[in-house]
Amino acid sequence: MNNAAHAIALSKVYGSGDTRVTALDSVDVEIEAGQFTAIMGPSGSGKSTLMHCLAGLDSLTSGQVWIGDTELSQLTDKALTKLRRDSVGFVFQAFNLVPTLSALENITLPIDIAGRKPDQQWVDLVIDTVGLRDRLTHRPSELSGGQQQRVACARALASRPTIVFADEPTGNLDSRSGAEVLGFLRRSVDEFGQTIVMVTHDPNAASYADRVVFLADGRIVDEMHKPTAAAVLERMKAFESARG
Repeated sequence: MNNAAHAIALSKVYGSGDTRVTALDSVDVEIEAGQFTAIMGPSGSGKSTLMHCLAGLDSLTSGQVWIGDTELSQLTDKALTKLRRDSVGFVFQAFNLVPTLSALENITLPIDIAGRKPDQQWVDLVIDTVGLRDRLTHRPSELSGGQQQRVACARALASRPTIVFADEPTGNLDSRSGAEVLGFLRRSVDEFGQTIVMVTHDPNAASYADRVVFLADGRIVDEMHKPTAAAVLERMKAFESARG
């Protein structure tokens, strides 16, 4: 199996003494390349912390994380920044677009910051796949929420990253816009061979994934392949009743 990312004995602890909180407790996880993986769990289960540690956005208390063949703890801050810029795409709940830039400028921003020339054929393919060809000159304030999130998805894919991390990407969207964004993420896996890791609390969103990893109390407690929204919802209810 070819892993786009993986972690061994990953632990993350915040605070000390009476305020000590173990967000992740010796987690082993593999993210298979060319697959769509959803991370789910109750509030406070550690799912966003896991994503941030896998993406190199947060430091580990102990354990190891790899993106591709690169072990993150061995990197300097500068090298880690470069790895994130070149190999990782991000989609956040809040879109995180630059308001003064057009949609196209937002899409190519990471490539421009890196001082690289965009692969125009690839960027055009991504733009057409997200259906934004007629919106490229618009600024974020002139776009709907769904369009803004599709710009964010296109930006994440424009540099052809090893892996894309999406943190509640449909959290601020209505159901139709959310379905458009999820459909695009699904297509990027099926048609482009992209690797997606998505944190979500929504069983319907998780049903777009190839595999769902369930967290509870900082540990991976289950996983599901070829999930359906109904099956995910049942599993989540079981976790909640066990905790309750």
